[in-house]
This record gives sequence, structure tokens and C-alpha cells, in this order.
Amino acid sequence: MRAKRGIFVAPFEELSDPRVLARLAADAEERGFDGFFVWDHVNYRPPTRALADPWVAMSAIACATERIRIGALVTPLSRRRIQKLARETATLDLLSGGRLVLGAGLGVPNNGELEPFGEVVDARERARLLDDGLERLARFWDGEFEPRPLQRPRIPVWVAARWPNKRPMRRAARWDGLFPIDQEEPAQLEEMVAYVIEQRPDCAAGDFDVVVTNPAGTDPAPWEAAGATWCLTGFGAIPSEAEVRSAIDAGPG
Repeated sequence: MRAKRGIFVAPFEELSDPRVLARLAADAEERGFDGFFVWDHVNYRPPTRALADPWVAMSAIACATERIRIGALVTPLSRRRIQKLARETATLDLLSGGRLVLGAGLGVPNNGELEPFGEVVDARERARLLDDGLERLARFWDGEFEPRPLQRPRIPVWVAARWPNKRPMRRAARWDGLFPIDQEEPAQLEEMVAYVIEQRPDCAAGDFDVVVTNPAGTDPAPWEAAGATWCLTGFGAIPSEAEVRSAIDAGPG
């Protein structure tokens, strides 16, 4: 099965202007890509200084596009107020016509966006807050808040995990997709997919996404064979508009 194709950018520096991101997303849609995704950070390690808010940027992207999936990969729920995130995600899902994906994870403490702002640093506590936050989000989306998201039964949730850690893999298996962190080769991805399938014995084909990121020019075929349902083109932490535009102009392949 051919994996869907997407663009995945850090909204940093040259791409910290949401109008630039919106234009790139519109161009990606026109060229036939299936998704346009952004990183979610409030601060980042040097030399990065200029960052866009991903949720405001995605609103601009939603208004500039009509078909492609959008989302932030990934949002550390431990540093978000879940009730506010529930309002933001439901509103953005309605604005986009039901095209939002929520990427969720623990986040990492080495980007200067946790401890300096009084956020939780302990990994176990961040994991607990992530699980609790996802359950609360599902309840808000299911009718505790109105309006509900457009998508049913809920906005898809892709959960970040790093192999061979099993607990994050089991967490991902309970939701709608897996976003591997630092996947090294297709064989490793194949192991991850096999483990997820073990956790989801009743899962029908197409009910679960596996999302990989690779540099422009990477052959997607080995990753598709390993189980990827999305192959994203990524650009690292200091993307230039020119290199992103070049990858978009080359088309999804």
C-alpha cells in the first residue's frame, strides 16, 4: 500500500512567519501532498531564536488549504492546560473541515522549554500527565465541551514513541497512530509495527497510522514495506524556505 506523503517543518527562523507557512502548505496541496505538519515548541536550543506558535500557524494553514491533513508533531501535553487544548483542537478541526491530527508525546527537557518555565521535568510524571491528558481530551471531544470536533469518533491522535521502550508503544497502540522518534532504518520500524499489531489484535487495516520522517530524496518504498502509512519529508531544526519549497516543487513522488 502506498503511504501518504507529507511535509514536516519546524516553524523556526525563516519559517516563523505564519504567512510563509500558509503559502508553503497551499503549494504542497497543489503539488499533491497529503499533509503539512509543524513542530510544537515554545522555546528551542541555540542557535534557534525565532519560533512561531504552531496553533496560530495551523489556523493560517487551515484557511489557505482545503484538502491536506494538518497537525503539530508533537505536543507535550504536560505543558498544556488540557481544557484549553480541547478548545483549540475542536475549533481548529471545525476551521479545517475535519482535517486536524493531534500529535502527542512527553517532550524532552533539553530544549529549554520545561524547567525554565516551571514545567514538569520528571519523565514519569510527564508520562502520567500525558495519559491523563489524552483521556480528558477524549471526554471533552465526546461532548463535555461544545461544539464538538467535526471528526468522529474523535480527532486522530498520533503518539510519539522511541524504540525499544515498550510503554510508549503500548500507549500509541491505544490511540490512532504511532510517530516514531529517531527511527534509524526500516527494519527497526518493522519491529515497532509488529509490536503495535500485537497490542491491537482486533485492529482492521487502515485503522492505525505509522508516520515516519526522512530527508528529502529518501526512497519511501522500504519504509512502506516496513509498515509506514505516512512518509513525511523533514528538514531539521533550521529549515530554509528555499529547501522546503524545492522539496514541494519536486512533488510527492
